[in-house]
Amino acid sequence: RFSSLKLNFVRAINMDILWILFAFACGFGVKQIGLPPLIGYLAAGFMLNMYGVSMTPGLQEMANLGVTLMLFTIGLTLNIKDLLKPEIWVGTFANAGIWTILFTGLALFLSTLSAPYFTELDFKSAALLAFALSFSSTVCVIKMLEENGEMNTRHGRFSIGILVMQDVIAVIFLVLAEGTIPSAWAFLLPALLLARPLFGKILTLSGHGELLVLSGFMFALGAYELFYLIDIKGDLGALLFGALLSQHEKASELYKSLLSFKDIFLVGFFLSIGLVALPNTSMMITAVLLIPLLFIKLGMFYLAFAKLRLRARTASLSSLLLTNYSEFGLIVMVVGVEAGLIGKEWLVILALSISISFAITCVYYHQAHNIYTRFKDVLHRLERDKPLQEDVFVQPTGAEILVIGTGRIGLGAYLALHRELGDSVWGMDADHDRIALQREEGLHVFVGDGESADLWDNLDVSRIELILIATPATEDVRNITEQLKFAGYSGKIAAISKFEDDHEALLSYGIDKVFNFFSEAGVGFAEDSLGLIDRKRRVDPLFKKTAAAD
Repeated sequence: RFSSLKLNFVRAINMDILWILFAFACGFGVKQIGLPPLIGYLAAGFMLNMYGVSMTPGLQEMANLGVTLMLFTIGLTLNIKDLLKPEIWVGTFANAGIWTILFTGLALFLSTLSAPYFTELDFKSAALLAFALSFSSTVCVIKMLEENGEMNTRHGRFSIGILVMQDVIAVIFLVLAEGTIPSAWAFLLPALLLARPLFGKILTLSGHGELLVLSGFMFALGAYELFYLIDIKGDLGALLFGALLSQHEKASELYKSLLSFKDIFLVGFFLSIGLVALPNTSMMITAVLLIPLLFIKLGMFYLAFAKLRLRARTASLSSLLLTNYSEFGLIVMVVGVEAGLIGKEWLVILALSISISFAITCVYYHQAHNIYTRFKDVLHRLERDKPLQEDVFVQPTGAEILVIGTGRIGLGAYLALHRELGDSVWGMDADHDRIALQREEGLHVFVGDGESADLWDNLDVSRIELILIATPATEDVRNITEQLKFAGYSGKIAAISKFEDDHEALLSYGIDKVFNFFSEAGVGFAEDSLGLIDRKRRVDPLFKKTAAAD
């Protein structure tokens, strides 16, 4: 009997691995035609469903773990003060409220026309459906921001703030709808603030290897279980624990360590959407008809953000990111189905609409900066005259050399140039917190997103002779180079590459000099080390030899 159970377990594991391999094949295939792998994962789920594959406990656990890790990593990048800004919470509640009212009315109108699946909707079920569709996808938006290197940009952080507020609203709804009152132990949760030094000590002592990764899993899963035990949704616990650790010096390193693990487990999540159920023709038509409503959602987001005094670029890019349907909508709908408020067919319809909206977001967001550039004159007409204080651009006085990106590599380049050329060297980065710390240290740096057309429209680049782009994402470098051309910049541009096969692509964008920072780091190490024996030589990374310096 034991052998039989063991054999069944092994077979179940093997089948889960087979489905993941199939998802990889689909993701690999769509990547070769220029589409994000995420679309392939979604397609894999629906294709498997067509052939009778159903959700397995292993895939479900994988999906749950992916979402938990994702929320924990979001927390690691979160600044709680951002959530208290009016543009975040007013923007979230205003859009959710107006959308729910509008879609409820539309759904009831369609029910009077005997539209399929709308006929059986009453006011409560229509409002529930509208509420479920009001959310934007945390998974999809975070994937887009990570792939484009925009997690710490103005629009990236703003979008994350909106998503977190939406997640909080969803959790509150689930608590109220399910009728589960948090345990009395929940009142002790604020005491976790007192344990923050202990958690930080654990991170510090974990080092930089596998223990750091395991500590991340421990905090994420431990937080999930802790909140689950006191009758609060565990995902909220993972998010809050991440925020609790966000100010630690190793938060960024922990985030990067968990990134690949989170992405792998999220493959299970995308598969799970396709495996919810197989739609019939009528369901597919209904799901497709929900997609044009995203234009209304897009317009609502932009108008609300513009009224809240965001710049046109931040408002438009954030709106484009948030214009999709959310996995949280499925969770809300499950509660509605279990309560008998709405038919289970809507779960399938919503799952299909979510998948389509994911695919659309993945395709158009890669052109988001070009879309904004094309329509910026129209979008600027809706911009308020007085922007928010953090959106006011600083003019770098006397700048002749500009370093874009003041992370580890960019900061090193800035300091080396500043030692030689003084205050004619300036640095720029989209991360407000990073720039604030560097300004406290007396560095000539300012906040700015190199991909922003607004920035270059308001920046005098006539005196700048050289720009160093110290961001390793080739897509970012391409976008920055395009904006510099539009701004009429005529100086030289240097950039870094992470991989050898990016070298030619970067040169084709108009970059004058491309450095592979792994090989160049070796050159710098060799040159500095030769100084120990009083020999001034230059190391040539291409021919692997030393040559006497001029």
